[in-house]
Amino acid sequence: MSKVNIKIEGVPYEVEAGLTILEAAKACGYEIPSLCAFNHGECNPGSCRVCLVEATGARGLVASCVYPVSEGMEIRISTPKATEARRRSVELLLSNHNQNCQQCDKNGKCELLHVAYLTGAREGAFTGEHSETHYDDVAPAIVRDTSKCILCGRCIARCQNAHGLGILGFENRGFRTFVSPAENRSFANSPCIQCGQCITVCPTGALMEKSEIGKIDEAVKAGKHVIVQVAPAVRAALGEEFDYPVGTPVTGKMIAALRRLGFERVYDVNFGADLTIMEEGTELLGRLTNGGVLPMITSCSPGWVNYAEMNYSDLLPHLSSCKSPHQMQGAIIKSYWAKEHGVDPKDIFVVSVMPCVAKKFEKEREQEKVNGIPDVDAVITTRELARMIRRAGILFNRLPEEDWDQDIMGDYSGAGVIFGVTGGVMEAALRTVYFKLTGVEHDKIVFEAVRGHDAGIREASIDINGTVVNVAIASGMKSAKVLLDEIRAGTSKYQFIEIMGCPGGCINGGGQPYVRSCFLPNEGDDILDTYKEKRAGALYSEDERQAVRQSHNNPQIIELYEKFLGEPNSHLAHELLHTSYAAREGFKS
Repeated sequence: MSKVNIKIEGVPYEVEAGLTILEAAKACGYEIPSLCAFNHGECNPGSCRVCLVEATGARGLVASCVYPVSEGMEIRISTPKATEARRRSVELLLSNHNQNCQQCDKNGKCELLHVAYLTGAREGAFTGEHSETHYDDVAPAIVRDTSKCILCGRCIARCQNAHGLGILGFENRGFRTFVSPAENRSFANSPCIQCGQCITVCPTGALMEKSEIGKIDEAVKAGKHVIVQVAPAVRAALGEEFDYPVGTPVTGKMIAALRRLGFERVYDVNFGADLTIMEEGTELLGRLTNGGVLPMITSCSPGWVNYAEMNYSDLLPHLSSCKSPHQMQGAIIKSYWAKEHGVDPKDIFVVSVMPCVAKKFEKEREQEKVNGIPDVDAVITTRELARMIRRAGILFNRLPEEDWDQDIMGDYSGAGVIFGVTGGVMEAALRTVYFKLTGVEHDKIVFEAVRGHDAGIREASIDINGTVVNVAIASGMKSAKVLLDEIRAGTSKYQFIEIMGCPGGCINGGGQPYVRSCFLPNEGDDILDTYKEKRAGALYSEDERQAVRQSHNNPQIIELYEKFLGEPNSHLAHELLHTSYAAREGFKS
């Protein structure tokens, strides 16, 4: 890579050619206030004018996020002209912004407030008419409030980059511009898959998950048996909300916090993941040996299921009929657990803590009920759990390490843990399918070929006692579409496919803590490139620490089938643990 010589505030530096001023300044130890540096520039380039600087060779001030460095360039960041311009840019954004910061769930993680502080922006510097507000809270998962939108366009770019979808776009022009689904529809009436990736990149509170904390409060007041279950990816990210390094597993302290929040039982959804593998692995074996519909595709990700129902309804027979792990576990809590403890299922209130906002939509599906009773009553995100912990005054880092409740569903295998990483469901299933076909455990336990935290497509061929199983893994609908189009065309070579809605899997779910370099001062400058790998590492390391690493060897899973379900894919198992899908062609994107 060629180099160029520049000066910043009169100090000479040699930097890589092709960098923007913003990037070059960061490499040289300067952080120019900006709203795009925290998210790889997934925004409307240069539109906010927050990162203005002076540079030789330019006419006037330039947006450092888009202006490239050149040989001999001299850059001035802190001149009165530049600092005043940045301050006024932020003040103009604030002038059309709903500043009810105390009521905003983004308080403490708002990038607009961060740059307002850095630039010294004054409240009320500009006054006048505000743009018309559009508020949408109809959908189960996502709330849109345009009074807080700064028109950065990040949400538009993320939807397109992750999924190849154009759910969001700019409506109208000039002062009347706002961001919304087409024709200002609600998310509930658009082909949105409810993944929440738009929320993760929004710099303000314009896009947020729909909170269900109030539902939990009401259930406690009503005297319900309030039981909580936690997805594996949550433990790999919750610590970030309390200043732990990214990728620090905080399982023990998380359990302690949940107990102090008053939950009657605290369970790990890893048990439900092990249960899913027993059902899904048996279903795959049945399809392989009995001429069933192949390739079979996983059904754990509700964002992916939404996408399939809207865009590939002709391929719905390829989806596994298995419910996702938290729905399965909710069904067992309201059947087997209720029976063993003498509790009426109607008096049980199941709360799932998820890295995913689409789970809020999933639990509302009619297909996720047994005898009219929903498997799960409330879903909160990792971020919502952190809010509950703070609200209760709990000092997270002072909590002791505690363990999951062990009655009926406390044990889990390493296979259950890795569900939170893209490729994890595939690997967990292969561990069990290999045993079912050969009668022996896979000698290496790990299936390296299916591992990886980035979006895209990975494939492998696994020889299982002479039976070659071709598998593929995709996360993000842009990648999944390639595999789905192959199935439609009759050219797919695979027997088993894992699809996750969010790029990188659940560790990068729409309900996970926000990754912003400005709010993670102890992380390296490369944190936007490494956070998924670090979170994945927390789950893989827990898998390695488990004495039992295959779902079929979980003693409580074995006991559940012996005492209650009979065998995988039994009539009762189908009644409780399996679901169905329906075309939603009216929402086709």
